[in-house]
Amino acid sequence: MTVIVSQPKIGLASRFVNGVLGIKPLANFAKTRARNMMIKRAEAIGVPWRENVKQLSDRNWDAELAAVQNPELKYPDYYTTSFHAYEEGNLSWKAAWEVESAARAVHAKIWSQGDVSGDPMLRQSYHQAIQEQLAITPASILDLGCGVGMSTFALQEIYPQAQVTGVDLSPYFLAVAQYRAQQSQQNINWVHGAAESTGLPDASFDLVSACLMFHELPSTAAQAIITEARRLLRPGGYLAIMDMNPQSEIFLKMPPYILTLLKSTEPYLDQYFTLDMEQVSTEAGFTTPSITVNSPRHRAIIARVV
Repeated sequence: MTVIVSQPKIGLASRFVNGVLGIKPLANFAKTRARNMMIKRAEAIGVPWRENVKQLSDRNWDAELAAVQNPELKYPDYYTTSFHAYEEGNLSWKAAWEVESAARAVHAKIWSQGDVSGDPMLRQSYHQAIQEQLAITPASILDLGCGVGMSTFALQEIYPQAQVTGVDLSPYFLAVAQYRAQQSQQNINWVHGAAESTGLPDASFDLVSACLMFHELPSTAAQAIITEARRLLRPGGYLAIMDMNPQSEIFLKMPPYILTLLKSTEPYLDQYFTLDMEQVSTEAGFTTPSITVNSPRHRAIIARVV
């Protein structure tokens, strides 16, 4: 089902939550509570969170980090804040070692099964939307905000002949992605850089994808990234974005307590929920995007270069 939706305004509940999170001790409590809930959920559904972290932390990561890190990179201010209950945000080994387990826990209850199948089902629903709407078979794909490569490897799987590149600001995430690629013998190009300023050549991709990245961005960065995607795409190329759906009944009816926990780990959520993605995309040089509701909580936005 494809629908075009308008963006909501920030409501009274959100303003109240923002006030609560403006009090540091309460914000820290909410972050700790949210993190503990996630670990508990993961292990309840059979994701060995602590064991996974131990296996990764026992490795020496010097080689992988050296292979991907750009020591000259200057991080944008929005990225150096706290994310996901990590004080250093994504610029830490702990975040990189836990993100796979966290994704499986967060997405477990999207559908009624409530188990580890939630995450792959979510990605499959996104890829189904891409395959249904792209009029081309992309030969070159860019995955923005690729993290540890979960979205990148999934794109490579549905387009096995494509040359795939992943871009991320966290060298720690990219080191884990490099390790996973070596494990599975996949030849993916990892770039340590900002999605809004990749440094990659003009018109070098047929598909630019951003999976679960935009809700972690302030609106100025989101707009810059969509403009950068337009620069990177060849004529007739596509931009595909999959992320939280602000119009989902789940978010609209979320109890203030749960909303507080969510927003304590997502500092730019209000900006994402109120950004007009349709307008930003068309102003950047894309066709009016289609917006497909691909899960009870997510939407896929797909637009073609004009």
